[in-house]
Amino acid sequence: MTRLDGQERTRCGWCGTDPLYIAYHDDAWGVPAHDDRHLFEMLILEGAQAGLSWITILRKREAYRKAFLGFDPIRVAALTDRDLETMLQNPGIVRNRLKVYSARDNARAFLEVQRECGSFDAYLWSFVGGSPKVNHPKSLAEVPAVTPEAEALSKALKKRGFRFVGPTIMYAFMQAVGMVDDHVATCWKRHGT
Repeated sequence: MTRLDGQERTRCGWCGTDPLYIAYHDDAWGVPAHDDRHLFEMLILEGAQAGLSWITILRKREAYRKAFLGFDPIRVAALTDRDLETMLQNPGIVRNRLKVYSARDNARAFLEVQRECGSFDAYLWSFVGGSPKVNHPKSLAEVPAVTPEAEALSKALKKRGFRFVGPTIMYAFMQAVGMVDDHVATCWKRHGT
């Protein structure tokens, strides 16, 4: 059980007791998202998280929002090499050259998907048939790291030129934007109480 704002609730064990993590769990994780800018933000943040803990990225989120121009894909796609090199000096973000440069590549691929499909949202949600896939894990041990849908999404995005979109990253992304609901059976979010 964890306590936040005077309420005692049972949550998925991965969020621990950090108030930032608890708020993310309670307010965002597993909630269906359909706003293209938010989806772009989560795509970039999930890629930045590769090899790190999610709490590290949550703590840097505001710095990412500032550095990546509010996650406006048009503006990120227009960043120059010089802009990206300057960004690599920013201690507020993960200063990994491949991850920073991939954001621009992903923005360009993202805009192409929007042009082709009308929205990134429409394209993305087609991988789960348009509605969230609700799983019923009894414990964290039953939550997979990868699924066939994540593998298909990863393969499709890579083919379109996206980077840092491996199947494990894509499954975490799918959970984050509510394409998949993996709240465990004992979690209050499973029951909405």
